[in-house]
Amino acid sequence: MLELLRTRRSIRRFMEREVEEEKIQELLQGALMAPSSKNRRPWELIVVKDKEILNQLSQCRGRASGFMAGAALGVVVLGNPEASDVWVEDCSIVATILQLQAHFLGLGSCWIQVRKRETPEGGKVGDYLKEVLSIPQKYDVECMIALGYPAQEAKPHDKDQLSYDKIHYNNF
Repeated sequence: MLELLRTRRSIRRFMEREVEEEKIQELLQGALMAPSSKNRRPWELIVVKDKEILNQLSQCRGRASGFMAGAALGVVVLGNPEASDVWVEDCSIVATILQLQAHFLGLGSCWIQVRKRETPEGGKVGDYLKEVLSIPQKYDVECMIALGYPAQEAKPHDKDQLSYDKIHYNNF
């Protein structure tokens, strides 16, 4: 597990290669096993493989989301605030598991924050995505995960460079 965490890095450039359906199903199985508060599972996942839709998603935050256009697929993670008061945390867990599972399967990924972000025109990114993906109003979008085979190398974390000063024992 430490090696998986050490070598998982954000990937923003992807090969022009489709992700095999078996790998997509493994990604989604991992996500569906994510823990959630009171086992409420307040999330919904939209898997996007259509290149035109990926291109539309890539425009929601300008440069911060532009690499989604080159991804083989994207997963949009949304939550239902009516189902749980900690839907943000639960959706974040699902998104993190998606990224770890992707790395385990030899795929690259990068989180694109949606909640509390604005489009280049000043609108809410979540509202833009609701329109593009026909998301019902009761849901809020937490993030999108761009996925695909990496077309870049990223250096692993150096354990000697970790922020050990962020760890406190018994009190601050």
